[in-house]
Amino acid sequence: MNKRETFRCILRYLRPYAPLLVVTVLCALVSVAAQLAVPFFVGRAIDYILGAGQVDYPAIFRIFIAIGACIAAAFAAQYFMSLINNRVVYHLLARVRMDAFGKLQRLPLKFLDSHPYGEISGIVLTDAEQFSDGLLLGFTQLFTGIVTILGVLVILFVLRWEVALVVVLVTPLSLFAARFISSRTYKTFRRQAEVRAEQTAFIDEAIGNLRVVKAYTHEDENAEFFDKQNEEYRKCALRAVFFASTTNPVTRFVNSLVYAGVALAGALLAISTAGTAAAFTVGALTTCLSYCNQYTKPFNEITEVLAEFQNALACAGRIFALEREEEQPSDEGKQELGRAKGEVSLTDVSFSYRPEQKLIEHFNVNVGAGKRVAIVGPTGCGKTTVINLLMRFYDVDGGSVAVDGVDVRDMTRSSLRKNYGMVLQETWLKRATVRENLCMGNPDCTEDEMIAAAKAVHADGFIRRLPKGYDTVIGGEGAMSEGQKQLLCVARVMICRPPMLILDEATSNIDTRTEHLVQDAFAKLMEGRTCFIVAHRLSTIKNADLILVMNAGHIIEQGTHEELLQKGGFYAELYHAQF
Repeated sequence: MNKRETFRCILRYLRPYAPLLVVTVLCALVSVAAQLAVPFFVGRAIDYILGAGQVDYPAIFRIFIAIGACIAAAFAAQYFMSLINNRVVYHLLARVRMDAFGKLQRLPLKFLDSHPYGEISGIVLTDAEQFSDGLLLGFTQLFTGIVTILGVLVILFVLRWEVALVVVLVTPLSLFAARFISSRTYKTFRRQAEVRAEQTAFIDEAIGNLRVVKAYTHEDENAEFFDKQNEEYRKCALRAVFFASTTNPVTRFVNSLVYAGVALAGALLAISTAGTAAAFTVGALTTCLSYCNQYTKPFNEITEVLAEFQNALACAGRIFALEREEEQPSDEGKQELGRAKGEVSLTDVSFSYRPEQKLIEHFNVNVGAGKRVAIVGPTGCGKTTVINLLMRFYDVDGGSVAVDGVDVRDMTRSSLRKNYGMVLQETWLKRATVRENLCMGNPDCTEDEMIAAAKAVHADGFIRRLPKGYDTVIGGEGAMSEGQKQLLCVARVMICRPPMLILDEATSNIDTRTEHLVQDAFAKLMEGRTCFIVAHRLSTIKNADLILVMNAGHIIEQGTHEELLQKGGFYAELYHAQF
């Protein structure tokens, strides 16, 4: 995304805050006007003090009151401007983050599967914060600085055009230097943001899999890789800081030339006009020098702001690039699936995650309502992919997946998924109480129904041993083993009582003794429901009505457990290898 498109997106976000930004601009104008009035009054006071023959004390007193009023007005304007800016910044930050998070909810799973989680979280959290802070706070300083510069130029031309001419002639050097350097800082800050996101992704991965890292004594390799990332970030940061820090000294040097030029021109004017009606007084010279200082100061601040602004633009570009990602097709106009009977058919289904590599081709199966279907096969054969297609996490490339005779692409995703209960190999429990996790799929379930489900999977005992029982917060005071978490996931599905079930290695993290107890509970749960069971342990699927044996994306065998054993094929080999 280029800068122009980024600016368009920024303006779209700022439009709701236009009234507040107008008030900010007015406050900035009041603040600048009050500050610009002070040097004029100071110069007048000096002339009254150094006036020939007398000191005009009443006039000096009135001037000091005016100076005090100007300072108070500037302070009040800056105070209210700061309050408004902070309000807008945090509202904007919340909105940007919510929009980015909402976008993630609407993106297809293929986007999430192809991007590290740390990179995505870095965009939503870090980039959003740097964008909102750098943009609005930088905008205020930038606007105030520009108004100050223009105001000073107007006043200098009114006071002495000769002095103003010196300022105008030298100023382009500062502008050229700032533009030259700032054009190079954008790319460096963008690369810095990318490397920071890569680091976040790696840290997220390393911490999340620390047990595996330690088990394989891979700490040194991880440290070495992270060191390389740190070195890359150091180079990017130093390059960005180099350009950002170069701008200030260059502009300060040019501004010193402006100040020296004004002082010299003023001194020459004072000498040449001495004794005339248009004499250039000491007070006038002091006023011009003060204005010159006010004129050069914003250039120093603006150069610092530009570096921060470039960083904000780089972060904004990454956020808006995320928002422009293609969303999953809308469900608008699609029919709602009520409570399904459970008849599922996959007809001539073809699918691939990458076009050049076919995974599933010409896949056909018809499952009657209430039937139990087991899917087995070696790793990578497409078992989990079939589940993804059933849940419509992905759409098929060819053929169709239908429930009760209706293509799943013709129904809303939410109504389809509400008809499935799902227990995966990787458990997911949110940071909330045990009660809230169990009732997540059915918030209206009663206390008795919840406890009955927990007892059915033999989870009630260890839940009651937790510090606060069912009101214990998981992940906080409620430390659990993976097997216990899996049992809670099984109980959660039992509470939902959906017409169709998907069990993807559902008992893989449970010990053998507990597995037998859970299988009994599953047997009760699966009665009258269509079930799809993915399993490596073939002992768990002996009672399935149909077993699909997959290899390389194709069904190579199908039948009951006894039928497949009698065939003596691939399934029989797998079974005898385990027993």
